[in-house]
Amino acid sequence: MEDRIWHKSYAPEVPPSVDYENITMPAALERTARNFPDNIALIMMGKEISFRQLDEYVNRFAMALSDLGIQKGDKVALLLPNMPQVVIAAYAVFRLGAVVVMNNPLYTETELAYQLSDSESKMAICLDLLVPRILKLKEKTGIETVIACHIRDYLPFPKKQLFPFVKRKMHRKTDPGEGVHDFMDLMKRYPPRPSETEVAFDDLACLLYTGGTTGVSKGVMLTHGNLSINVQQLKAWFFDAEDGKESMLGIFPIFHSAGFTVVMNQCIYRGLKVILVPRPEPGVVLEMTRKYQPTIFTCVPTIFVGLLNHPDYPKTDLSFVKWCVSGAAPLALESIREWERAVGSTIVECYGLTETTVFAHSNPWRGKTKVGSVGLPVPDTDCRIVDVDTGTKELALGEHGEILLKGPQLTQGYYKNPEETAHAIRDGWFYTGDIGYMDDEGYLFIVDRKKDMIIAGGYNIYPRDIDEALYGHPKIQEACAIGLPDPYRGETVKAFIVTKPGETLTEEEVIAYCKEKLAAYKVPRQVEFMEDLPKSTIGKVVRRKLREMEMERAKKGK
Repeated sequence: MEDRIWHKSYAPEVPPSVDYENITMPAALERTARNFPDNIALIMMGKEISFRQLDEYVNRFAMALSDLGIQKGDKVALLLPNMPQVVIAAYAVFRLGAVVVMNNPLYTETELAYQLSDSESKMAICLDLLVPRILKLKEKTGIETVIACHIRDYLPFPKKQLFPFVKRKMHRKTDPGEGVHDFMDLMKRYPPRPSETEVAFDDLACLLYTGGTTGVSKGVMLTHGNLSINVQQLKAWFFDAEDGKESMLGIFPIFHSAGFTVVMNQCIYRGLKVILVPRPEPGVVLEMTRKYQPTIFTCVPTIFVGLLNHPDYPKTDLSFVKWCVSGAAPLALESIREWERAVGSTIVECYGLTETTVFAHSNPWRGKTKVGSVGLPVPDTDCRIVDVDTGTKELALGEHGEILLKGPQLTQGYYKNPEETAHAIRDGWFYTGDIGYMDDEGYLFIVDRKKDMIIAGGYNIYPRDIDEALYGHPKIQEACAIGLPDPYRGETVKAFIVTKPGETLTEEEVIAYCKEKLAAYKVPRQVEFMEDLPKSTIGKVVRRKLREMEMERAKKGK
């Protein structure tokens, strides 16, 4: 790759380009099992699985899937929370050269019906609670076989309260006659014989669906090469994390691209221990952090904020954490500083999308971190800022425009959707839909989503500017601003706020505060206080949900 301005800001140990090894993720698991056979790969509520055991389980389950008719290129849907079965199943599918289709287990029947049909999935591997729902969808989709997984399979003792998916029906019996098999029963029937299927670097490995924030969700196609290259980029960036010696709290859900790459694939490639977190609530996270003392801590800003405001946080020793990584949204300066004081380690803010296998930018580890920036393009990744209107004119440093990305971790496109693929990827560049700017050292600053921009009285307003100002208020825990239709200004700003426990605020106080921090045209005209803001599966505040709520209220005349 040619020299770029950001290469000068890299840590000395990080190369601008990586000499990638041509190894698929299932082959990486086999190697890790040889190199670190007795190291713990997964911990589930005290139950430990070594890398040797994990590799054997994967081989057993791959044989079971093969006997059930899964062949190279077939699509297999997974609907599971963070539990060992999701890792075993994903890598068994990989070993057969089949394609993993990750689905959110909390999705509605309508959402699942669309994704299962669009992906052409032949089999669904799901939590037992979801079996009746999948059986109802068999006629509407191409699902032929269902495999039920039970939380009890990998628990040393019941811990139902930690799983929001678990209800009284969790022990539903399976019936092969209706196409339903039991995960553990299948795995026990087969010896751990490796698959003979040839899996190539360029073969399709998975479909990860976008959240559908711009319409119908799209299946992002990622090859084995995309997955392998992205974890090798992670390894190059966080160069002093030792293979086979570190541990990570698995907070990101594995069915999401962040958990899929950063938690599951990275840890298998590097032989890192993963402590699976079934429900990322502050109290649970703190309890598991104290118990297992992970050296790597990765999560979204809302989790960091929740931890900082938890009553047990001041009593928690976090000095064992070496690497703190945040992504998905900006983290307030106050939160960063408070966390660093307690842990003694810098929070590294990152940026990426499902289409970039998740990892595209990061503040340099052991290098110069800029608060408010998502950092520099990682090795072999290129970045441009272009005008919002045409997307063709490259802008000068410091100017706001749409962020374009290019690199070996970039998706091949959207499954069965050539129109959307052609719109999103042009001349090898991915149009992210995010608005940002680059400074004179190559650091990227995200301003907002292109579609979230508010136009009020002819002014372009980026909601994140307002969010960040509100997060600076000592009584505010969470905040999110949106634009609402206004007959005079075109749009006007409304802010939704969650106050910190025990604190009170009035609309007048919030507006007065904003007048001191923001230009007049950015100041919210309306403020609504809520107990909680709508969030995605990884804990990111979903601005779209607030807009939809307001539109529904408008229809009802409220």
